[in-house]
Amino acid sequence: MFETQLAAAPGAQDHPSLALVNSTGYLVGGRGYDELSTPEAATAWLMARDLVGPEAALYEQCQGRLVALRANLRVLFDAHTTGSAPAMSAVHALNAALTCAPGALLLRFDTQSGFSRRAEHPVTQVVEHVMAVIADDAASLLTGDQAPQLAPCEADPCQRFFVRTHARRQWCSTRCGDRVRAARAYTRKRSLHNAQTE
Repeated sequence: MFETQLAAAPGAQDHPSLALVNSTGYLVGGRGYDELSTPEAATAWLMARDLVGPEAALYEQCQGRLVALRANLRVLFDAHTTGSAPAMSAVHALNAALTCAPGALLLRFDTQSGFSRRAEHPVTQVVEHVMAVIADDAASLLTGDQAPQLAPCEADPCQRFFVRTHARRQWCSTRCGDRVRAARAYTRKRSLHNAQTE
């Protein structure tokens, strides 16, 4: 499973919108991954982040809506980190997700886990609630105190975003940083070798 191969980017534990954007991309060697590739995978992804309960099951249409939200969030995060204007369709999609589910989370009690708050939706409306929660998180991230720290990973081919933990951080993970430093060292060594053989 992908999650065992690459640790969560800084900020992804706190921001489901960041985790969602990072749920697809490329690994070293150009191999792609998609943690929402099937309705079952999307349901498992949501359960792992406590966004749905164990009784939830997404249908293909719901999975498609979640994937579409992910694409729109990527557009917004790209625009934010590059200082460019986003496609207005992405802004409208985020606003539609924000308003597609009631905002009130009901209080629940379970003898095993105690009190919790969650919406009570029929299975067909689970995705609306999840999308509203993720969209709210994205809007807060893009406009809140952490907005200046949102950054894309500078390691190629990584496409993940992260919240900078310090101003000089350039990579989403130690793995990406090590890969970039190793590539730079190899290039320097190769250049030195070529210069000596000429």
